Amino acid sequence: MTVKKILLPAAVCAVAAMAWAGTDNVAEEAAWVIGDQPIWKSEIEEAYQQMLYERVPLTGDPYCVIPERLAIEKLYLHQADIDTVEVQSAMVASRVDGMLNYYAASLGSREKVEQVFNKSWNDLRESLTEMQTNQSRVSQVQMNLTKNVSATPADVRRYMSELPADSIPFVPMQVEVQILTLQPVIPRQEIEEVKARLRDYTDRINNGESEFSTLAILYSEDPGSASRGGELGFMGRGQLVPEYAAVAFNLSDPRRVSKIVETEFGYHIIQLIEKRGDRINTRHILLRPKVSDKDLTDAVLRLDSIRTDIIDKKFTFEDAVQYISQDKDTRNARGIMVNDNSGTTRFEMSQLPQEIAKTVSTMQPGEISRAFIMTDPKLNREVVAIVKLTNRIDAHKANIADDYQLLKAQYEDKKKSQILSDWLTKKIADTHVRIEDGWRNCDFRYKGWIKERASDD
Repeated sequence: MTVKKILLPAAVCAVAAMAWAGTDNVAEEAAWVIGDQPIWKSEIEEAYQQMLYERVPLTGDPYCVIPERLAIEKLYLHQADIDTVEVQSAMVASRVDGMLNYYAASLGSREKVEQVFNKSWNDLRESLTEMQTNQSRVSQVQMNLTKNVSATPADVRRYMSELPADSIPFVPMQVEVQILTLQPVIPRQEIEEVKARLRDYTDRINNGESEFSTLAILYSEDPGSASRGGELGFMGRGQLVPEYAAVAFNLSDPRRVSKIVETEFGYHIIQLIEKRGDRINTRHILLRPKVSDKDLTDAVLRLDSIRTDIIDKKFTFEDAVQYISQDKDTRNARGIMVNDNSGTTRFEMSQLPQEIAKTVSTMQPGEISRAFIMTDPKLNREVVAIVKLTNRIDAHKANIADDYQLLKAQYEDKKKSQILSDWLTKKIADTHVRIEDGWRNCDFRYKGWIKERASDD
C-alpha cells in the first residue's frame, strides 16, 4: 500500500508495446473521412498497437474494427462540440500522470518508457492527454443521452419474464460477512528505531553522502515506489493521505528532506522533486514498524476470549464490534463488510481478502470464526480478526427475490445500449462518410457506413 489513494491502469505487456515503437514510418494517408475529419492510417495502426500493449480483447479484423471505433468516437466528439462539453483539465492531468507513473514503474525508468513508446516523455504526455480528454468527452455525451434511463420493479419483472432460459445470468456463490479486528500496539522501542533510521537517512542525504533515490531503492518499504527511487509522480492534494500532503505541499527546497511524517501506512521522509500548479511530484522513503510475535499472539488470545463470550451470549457480535473493533471502515456499520466493486454486502469468494475467504469457506451462516492473523489490504500491516458469516447464497440462476439489483442494472444497461445504438444509426445516416479502397470490405457493426459509401462511388 502506498500513500496514493488511486488505482493505476492494468498490467503492462512490454513485449507487445515494442510493436508500437515502429509506427512512425506509416504514411500519413487517410483511410476514412467522417464529415471533414480524416482517420489516418497511422492513427489506426497506433490504436491497434496500443490495444495490443494493453491487452484489450479484439474480435474481428482489427483493420475493420478499429477504424469503425475511431469513426464512432469522432461522431460523439462532434456532438460534444455541439453541446459544448468540457472536461476538467485537472482530472485529465491526474489520469495521465497515473498512467505515466505506472509505465515508469513497470518499465523501470522514464528513459525506458520513451524507448518503448518511441516518443519523448512530453510527446507521450500530450498524446495521452488528448486520448483521455476525448474519452471523457465521449463518456459525457453518452451519459447525457442516457441520463433519463431508470427501471421500475415492473420493468425488471417484465425484463426477467422475457429473458430466454439460457440467457438468465448465472450468479456464483456469494457470502455476507461481518468482521471485528484488532491492531496490536506497536512497541515504542520499535517506533523509535524506525525514526532513528529515518533520521540517519536524512543526515546522509543532507550531508551529500547518499542520494535520496538510492536510499529509497535500498530501504523503502513502499513496493509501489521503491524501485523508482521513491518517486510517486505528480499527484493532487486529494490523491495523497492528508498527513503526507500537508508536509509535501509545504516543501520548497528540492535539496532538503522533510521532517518525519507519520501516516496510517507508517513513517516517511519526503523530498520535493517539482511543483506544477496544484499538483506535486515527490519521492519518499517509507518504513513500517513491525508488530511483535508476542503482541500478535496476545491479540489472538484476546479475540478468542471475546468470541467465547459472544457464543455464551454475554454480549452480541455487533456490541463487540462497536466497542472493540479497530477497523474504521466497518466499526460504525456493525462490522458489515461492503464490496467496493458492487457497493453491496455480497462478495464472491475471490473478492474477499485471502485469509477471510479461507476462513469463511468452511463456516455455516451464523458461525463466528476463531481469531486469525491477516494482512489489512489497505494498511498493509498485520492485524488480528474474527469474522461472522452472516449469509451464504449458493450459486444459482438469477431471480427477482435474490438478485433484483443485478437484473435492474442489466435492464438499464440494455436500454442505454439501445438508445446509443439508435442515436449512432441516425448520426451515421446524417453524416458524410468516405472509406478508401482497401478499407471497405468489412462486416461493420453499423451498416450505415456501407450505405454512405455507396453514395460516394
